[in-house]
Amino acid sequence: MANSIVRLSDVSVYQKNKLVLTHVDLVINGGEFVYLIGNTGSGKSSLMKIIYAELPLEEGDGEVCGFNLKNIEAKKLPYLRRRLGIVFQDFQLLMDRTVEENLKFVLKATGWKDKKKIDERILDVLDEVGLVAKLKAMPHRLSGGEQQRIAIARALLNHPDIVLADEPTGNLDPETSNGIMRLLFSICESGRTVIMATHNYNLIHKFPARIVKCQEGTISETHNK
Repeated sequence: MANSIVRLSDVSVYQKNKLVLTHVDLVINGGEFVYLIGNTGSGKSSLMKIIYAELPLEEGDGEVCGFNLKNIEAKKLPYLRRRLGIVFQDFQLLMDRTVEENLKFVLKATGWKDKKKIDERILDVLDEVGLVAKLKAMPHRLSGGEQQRIAIARALLNHPDIVLADEPTGNLDPETSNGIMRLLFSICESGRTVIMATHNYNLIHKFPARIVKCQEGTISETHNK
């Protein structure tokens, strides 16, 4: 238990006053790769929103990175979110700014002030995703796979303990998706926890890991080893 980084106990998940998941018990340890699977509307994204405290925890108990989700104060939310890196299906890059400016914007917004450290950190994360050469590129000049790699680099900026990836390969072709998966697994191997929502079963078979399934209003574990 000492190594658990996400702990949910008897949690009910509501989305717009509608109960989507109930009796959720989930423990995820540091350095684990976990798939969240289930049909559209089964509660995968809502469960992720509970973890990064976008949805309030109304029933049950939860702790993420040492923060109690039940009674977290608004002023502490930024500190929790700095421990989390979030990757969306649609990249959500600022299209009117270069890759460097996209990353700099996030660092400045999260309190970084030292210009030298900002520049170093940007190069570090771009190196981790293999795109240092795209530092000065505009996002619309990049392929979908490159844009997603930049989005992953952005998620890594604040040295997160957990990377939450919501359908990160949803808009990508199979070959590009494989590259993104290899990148996410290498991030996990570096000691970070990766939680990935997907309904792409081909990827799950190709890159086996722990599976948590959202189905019929609750979650269950299935094995894929």
